[in-house]
Amino acid sequence: MYGGHITDDWDRKLCQVYLEEFINPSLVEDELMLAPGFAAPPNLDYSGYHQYIEEMLPPESPALYGLHPNAEIEFLTVTAHTLFRTLLEMQPRKALGSEEQAQAAEDKVKNILDDILEKLPEEFNMVEITQKTTNRSPYVLVCFQECERMNLLLREIRGSLQQLELGLKGELTLSPSVEAHQSALGYDTVPDTWSKLAYPSTYGLAQWFNDLLLRCRELDTWTQDLALPAVVWLSGLFNPQSFLTAVMQATARKHAWPLDKMCLTVDVTKKTKEEYGHPPREGAYLHGLFMEGARWDTQAGSIAEAHLKELTSAMPVICVKAIPVERQETKHTYACPVFKTKMRGPNYVWTFRLRSQEKTAKWVLAGVALLLEA
Repeated sequence: MYGGHITDDWDRKLCQVYLEEFINPSLVEDELMLAPGFAAPPNLDYSGYHQYIEEMLPPESPALYGLHPNAEIEFLTVTAHTLFRTLLEMQPRKALGSEEQAQAAEDKVKNILDDILEKLPEEFNMVEITQKTTNRSPYVLVCFQECERMNLLLREIRGSLQQLELGLKGELTLSPSVEAHQSALGYDTVPDTWSKLAYPSTYGLAQWFNDLLLRCRELDTWTQDLALPAVVWLSGLFNPQSFLTAVMQATARKHAWPLDKMCLTVDVTKKTKEEYGHPPREGAYLHGLFMEGARWDTQAGSIAEAHLKELTSAMPVICVKAIPVERQETKHTYACPVFKTKMRGPNYVWTFRLRSQEKTAKWVLAGVALLLEA
């Protein structure tokens, strides 16, 4: 009624694991370690429990909650970043006697604007692309949808920058939306009107734009012959779910299996994307995923403890295939959620079952997930 902490299935799963770890027979029968170096208290009275906690509880650290020490590094980094961004945004726009500063800021925006407009690719010619093939397979349709979404974004970027350019020249009145673009470019953030048409991302403007150029290049290569790329850059898609669904649709059509009784199975390879020249006979090869909270041990072929100070580790190429649900391997696997960014939550994409030699609880408490953006 009051908590509201369990907002989705992943919260529920985490809380269930905490309960299973802490409330079990060994709590009363033998010594249960509630945290590293902190055993469950013996049978005491009320003040005795208070004293035990005061004296024995170790200082707060990620390990107390089952998290990796890297979680604290990430948390402090985000906190520091937020603090400095807030300080920057609180600076007065036009401090006294700073005509030169205002001019310098305007020049900076003008340089960024010119740079983006110069590098911004042309929109995809949808008429030409759709006429290249009569085949309307699930993969081809995903490619068309991605190109259409990219066109909307490119159109918005070009249009808003041209308006801002006219505004800076004094040929157009600066409206609130144009001013918002100007301040976003000055602060190296992605303008809101672009974000709404784009994909979730935590990057600053410079990194975001380089990422956009890579996505355009990837789509351009795919539209040349509309054949499935040897290794698909899953992170480079607006809608990765549609591609993963297309893998299931293609397999369902081929074997005449019912789509609602199918699921995806993943096999993590030991190779990088350069080592593949063509797609698999069934399914697809994926790259561009990162693991947070743990790492992938290529030699052992399973999830392993993360290295200290390595906040996310790149995954090798993953081969994804569709199979009937009853054939899914669930023993010695961890149901690893895939998210688009570190913000997780609404950015959920899919769940991949990854091989694990440890208990599932360890990875659930460590918050292990795959991300499409490091």
